[in-house]
Amino acid sequence: MMDEKDKKTYSNFEYDSALNVQEGVVQPEQISNFYLEKMRQRHRNEPSVEQLVDGIIHGDRVMLSRAITLVESSRPDHSRKAQQVIQQCLPYSGKSVRVGITGVPGAGKSTTIEALGKMLTALNHKLAVLAIDPSSERSKGSILGDKTRMEELSTDPNAFIRPSPSAGSLGGVARKTREIILLCEAAGFDTVIVETVGVGQSEVAAHSMVDFFLLLQLANTGDELQGIKRGIMEMADMIAINKCDIDPDRTKLAAQQFRNALHLFPMPDSGWTVPVLPCSAYSKEGLQEIWNKILEYVAFTKKNGFFYHKRQQQNLRILDETIENTLKQQFYSTPGMDERLEQARQDILDNKISAYTAAEELVKLRIEN
Repeated sequence: MMDEKDKKTYSNFEYDSALNVQEGVVQPEQISNFYLEKMRQRHRNEPSVEQLVDGIIHGDRVMLSRAITLVESSRPDHSRKAQQVIQQCLPYSGKSVRVGITGVPGAGKSTTIEALGKMLTALNHKLAVLAIDPSSERSKGSILGDKTRMEELSTDPNAFIRPSPSAGSLGGVARKTREIILLCEAAGFDTVIVETVGVGQSEVAAHSMVDFFLLLQLANTGDELQGIKRGIMEMADMIAINKCDIDPDRTKLAAQQFRNALHLFPMPDSGWTVPVLPCSAYSKEGLQEIWNKILEYVAFTKKNGFFYHKRQQQNLRILDETIENTLKQQFYSTPGMDERLEQARQDILDNKISAYTAAEELVKLRIEN
């Protein structure tokens, strides 16, 4: 124990002691005032709904890009603003030809789109390419490198390329792609191409938002019958065998095999006979024939009414999906739901309750609230 004398002595030398604590250095704020001011200025400079709509319908690509960013944002205020923009752009939309392009990785989707796109812009078409990049399940990130793969088209004044993360959406198609299509149409683009990541039968998501669905195949990858998958084949409005310049004979054989396989499927609801064409994005062979077939399909389906019927069904599908997404968001935003979910997961792991019963109880909790 320290006596009174020691305490007095200690207090007399408190500034000379090695144990003395000097005043610390004042730490700067974690967020600099410069950054905060930039964020405030950016917020002040955000365009209004009216400015965005006016810019879009007059072809302002900056405004179009900013509107798309709002559509892709998960912030509630951004979502509300985006919906206002979309609503006002609706009267100017719906006048394009929407083409979906899919195929296995390595089939040459990006190269074909660039070659086809350059041909279309040379014909004075205005082309929007919505390139969907897969999001990592681990990091949730995307490379978004389609502008790099379409180097020439990305600098074309008549083309607009917008890479988007799939964000886990079915078929590798971004959840907001349908709304982005409407904005691009309102901006005056008469052709919209949606490129998917090519993940098999879940490509039904891409099929549900386009007028024409093009399936790219390869001839020199072994047994062509491995590429004949009923789900994806039934959705295709045309099959193009890419890289035909590498092995023309094998391409002809593959084309005949695909034609034979198509005869085994029932007639499409459109009444359209699915063509199989060879093409080469490298040598530009067959690209004009592909575009001619797309235009022929549009004219054929408009004449028999299927074109408009399909778009109506797509809009109804959007209604159903939006209801599902809204209910899901409301469920997870219920106060106290995080804690109840965590407890339910633990009870399931401990075999105290089945997953089905736990789900019913949680849904019941949401309804009661």
